[in-house]
Amino acid sequence: MSRIVVLTGAGISAESGVPTFRDADGLWEGHHVEDVATPEGFERDPATVLRFYDERRAALGAVRPNPAHDALARLEAAVGEELLVVTQNIDDLHERAGSRQVLHMHGELLKAWCTSCDARHPWTGTLIERPACPSCGEVALRPDVVWFGEIPYEMDRIVDALGEAEIFVSIGTSGAVYPAAGFVQHARRHGARAIELNLEPSEGTFFFHEARHGRAGELVPAWVDELLGA
Repeated sequence: MSRIVVLTGAGISAESGVPTFRDADGLWEGHHVEDVATPEGFERDPATVLRFYDERRAALGAVRPNPAHDALARLEAAVGEELLVVTQNIDDLHERAGSRQVLHMHGELLKAWCTSCDARHPWTGTLIERPACPSCGEVALRPDVVWFGEIPYEMDRIVDALGEAEIFVSIGTSGAVYPAAGFVQHARRHGARAIELNLEPSEGTFFFHEARHGRAGELVPAWVDELLGA
C-alpha cells in the first residue's frame, strides 16, 4: 500500500453542518475575521474572542461525522500508519469517526493553551470566565487555535510526510490559504500522485494529476473503495 497523505479543509466538515471559515462577504458567522481570528483581535477584545470560541465549542455537540470522515477512518483501519490525515479544521470530527493518525495544523477547538507556561489542556467548557491554567495557576488561557499571523502546528512533520508520500489527496480545501495551498506542489516534487476531491475546482486545481468535483460525502467513500479494491 502506498504512503498516503490526505489534507482536509472546511469543505469536509461543512456537510456535517460545521460552518465554513468565511462566506462570500468575508465574515465568519457574522464577525470580521480580523476580530476573532488574529492575535491583535484577542488583545483588543479578549471577551468577544473567548465568547466566540466558547460558542463554537458548544456547537460541536450538535454535529456528527459524515460519510467522508467515516471513509477516511475506514482507510486508516485498513492501512494503519501508511495514512496521515492533515486537517485545517479545528473540530474533532475525524477523531469521532475513528481516525487516530490526524495532525491539526490549525489547532483544536477542544483544547486550551496557556500563554504563560505553554501547557495545552483538553477543554470542553468555557473560557469567558478566564479560568486559571490547571498547570501553573496563571490566568493566561486562550483557545488552542492558530490565528492569522501565527505559525501552523507540526509543519516539520507535515513537510517530511509530504516528501515521503506516494499519494497526496486534498479534500474540501479552497487552495487559497498558505502554507496548505502549497502542499500539492511539494508532494508532486517528491513524486506523489496528487488528487483533488472538492465541491468545485479549487484555486490550485491545475496542480493535481486528477480532480473530482462533487460532495465529499460521496467522492471520498468512492475513492477509498477504489483504493482498497472494494
